[in-house]
Amino acid sequence: MTATANTAGARPGRGGKPFLYVVVCAAGIAEGVGRLISAAQERGWEVGVIATPVAMGGFFDTAAVEARTGRPIRSAWRSPGDPRPFPPPDAVVVAPATFNTVNKWAAGMADTLAVGTLCEAYGLGVPITVLPCVADALAAHPAYRASVERLRGMGVRFGDPYAGEAAEDGGRGEFHWEQALDLLETGGEETARTPLTR
Repeated sequence: MTATANTAGARPGRGGKPFLYVVVCAAGIAEGVGRLISAAQERGWEVGVIATPVAMGGFFDTAAVEARTGRPIRSAWRSPGDPRPFPPPDAVVVAPATFNTVNKWAAGMADTLAVGTLCEAYGLGVPITVLPCVADALAAHPAYRASVERLRGMGVRFGDPYAGEAAEDGGRGEFHWEQALDLLETGGEETARTPLTR
């Protein structure tokens, strides 16, 4: 199933394709966000990236992402009168989503462009999927559990939890970038089966 088939009423980007916002938070796994961008483009999406200010501090290759999307990464509010660098989103993916961002978003604390965009996307009825990257000790915190439940109640679709710990071979476990796109296409049927923590 293509992205276009799932975006009735979509407002096309410059290539006539539906537009996906990818919100990137400050987690080590963010270095692989290019995989998500490439997969989205292969499925027919045009992509724009919004990053938290901390994520812009070396968590991923910003130049490579800008080259891949053909657009600047956004992390700060635009000035009044400045043109909008992205068209309105047809969908939003938050990957990786950190403890801090999930909690601020659920509480409606729009203190960064990234979180403000997520709060607004909900109000506009835009589909949102999340790939959390939260250590098990943080995921056990009652504030985080309450935030995830609140966001799920708002229709946000969560992918598999990822704690970032080492795999048996010494490397990191697999972060399932494409699951965010799968959840957009399936309408979130997997959400109810996904636990908050492992």
